[in-house]
Amino acid sequence: MSLVRRIGYLRYSGCRSNQVGVCFLLSLELNTFQLHYILLIQFKFLLVLHSIMSFAKLSLAALLAVGASAAPCSGNGTSNSTGVVASTYFAGYHANRGFPVSSMPWDKYTDAKYAFAETAADGSLNLTKSAPDQIPAFVSAAHEHNVKALVSIGGWTGSRYFSTSIGSAENRTAFVKTCLDLVEKYNLDGLDFDWEYPNRQGLGCNAINPDDTANFATFLKELRQKQTKPLYLTAATSLFPWYNSAGVSSVNGTLAPFTETLDYLMVMGYDIYGAWAATGGPNAPLASSCDTRNNQGGIKEGIDKWVNAGIPANKLVLAVGAYGHGFSVNSTSAFTSPGVLNAYPPQNSSHRFQGSSWDDDPPIDECGNAQPPSGTYTFWSMITEGKFLDETGKPRESIATGYDNCSQTPYLYNETAQVWVSYDNVESLSAKGKYITSSKLAGFALWEAGGDYNNILVNAIRSAVGL
Repeated sequence: MSLVRRIGYLRYSGCRSNQVGVCFLLSLELNTFQLHYILLIQFKFLLVLHSIMSFAKLSLAALLAVGASAAPCSGNGTSNSTGVVASTYFAGYHANRGFPVSSMPWDKYTDAKYAFAETAADGSLNLTKSAPDQIPAFVSAAHEHNVKALVSIGGWTGSRYFSTSIGSAENRTAFVKTCLDLVEKYNLDGLDFDWEYPNRQGLGCNAINPDDTANFATFLKELRQKQTKPLYLTAATSLFPWYNSAGVSSVNGTLAPFTETLDYLMVMGYDIYGAWAATGGPNAPLASSCDTRNNQGGIKEGIDKWVNAGIPANKLVLAVGAYGHGFSVNSTSAFTSPGVLNAYPPQNSSHRFQGSSWDDDPPIDECGNAQPPSGTYTFWSMITEGKFLDETGKPRESIATGYDNCSQTPYLYNETAQVWVSYDNVESLSAKGKYITSSKLAGFALWEAGGDYNNILVNAIRSAVGL
C-alpha cells in the first residue's frame, strides 16, 4: 500500500519562521510491515518527528532538518553558492538623477532594497519622493538576475511615524496589512525596516515610545504569522543595539526574539564622524579607540554589543558606505608635520558646504528646522566632481593623503579648497571584508549602489569575503 494511502497526505504548507526546504521520500521495507520515512531537507533547521499509527500496520513519517541555526527565516537564502549576503540599496530618489534601474550591477548582489517607503501619520506608506513608478522595473530586473527585491521602509526622513504605526495592537494589525499590501502590489520578495530609531530620536521630530523595541518585535511576529508567502525580512540598525524601555542600549540577550522573525539585521557601520562631530574623523572606523579625545565608536565595538544583545554573528550583516564625509579644515590644522596629514583634525563646523551634486537636500528639513549642506561626497563624485581621486579610485597627485591603520580608513586633503575627507577605498573595504569573514558575519550591504564608480568598491569587498 502506498504511503499516500496509508497516511492520507503530507501537507507541507511552506515556510514559517526559520523553515525552508525541499522534500524527498525515502522508503524502507521491514518484514511484515513497511516503515516509511519522509526526510524534509531544509537549508538549516531541525524539524520535529511525526509518527502516524494505523490499526493494521505502522507508518512513521519523520521530519528532519539538517544545518545550522543561521538559515534565513524566509528560506530564500542567498543567490550565490557561498551563502554570503551581498546586499545593497537602490535609492529611488536618484533613479532620475543619473542612476536608473538599468545601471544596477545585479550580478554583484544577492538582494537589493528600493529606498524608501516613508511612514505616514495615518499609518500608510508614502513613496512619492522615491519614484515609485520605477519599482516594477526594479523588481522585474532583480528577478531576472535571481536577486531578491525588497522595499525599504523608513530611512532618516521616513521614520517619523514608525512608533505610532505599531504602538497599539490595532495599529500594528493595520500596519501589517499595509506592509503585506505593498508586497503584493509590487510582487516583492520581502521588506527591509530602516527605523531610525526605536525609542531614540533621529531626525528630531520622530514619535518615540519607551516600548518601541518591544512593539517592533511584536509587529514582526504578527507580520510573519499573516504573510501569505515566505518573505525575506531584514532590518537596518544603528551601530549600537536598539534602546530598551529604560532608554539605553539593549544587553544580555534581550534582542534574541528578533532572530526568530528577521533573516538578518544590518548594522550601519558608517556616519561615525560627520559635521556633528567636534573634529574630523573616520566615517566608518573598524576600531573605536583610535582617538581617545573623541571616541565616537567603531564597527568592532558595535558588532560585539549586538552579539551581547542576543543577535548571533551569523545573523548580522555589516553595512558599508560608498561615500565619505567632508570637513572644513584649515591647512594649519590639516597637518601634524610637513606632509603628514592629521587623522583627527579640528574642523570649522560653522562652515557647511555642499559635497557632491546629490548633496542638495532641501534647506528646511521634515521637522521645519534649517538643514545646511552636509559635505557628503559619493565615491563617484570624488572622482568626477571633486577631482580628489583618479579613474581607478586612487588619490590624484595634487591631493595629500593618509591612512589610519588603527581605524583602517583612508583620508585626504585638498589644500586649495581646504577640504578634508574621510571615505572608504579598496584597501579599507578589503579590511572590512576580511573582518566580516573572520568574525563569521552573514555578509555585507552597500549604501548605496549608485554611489560606487565602475564597481570599484563592491568588487573590493566581494573579493575580500570570497565572492
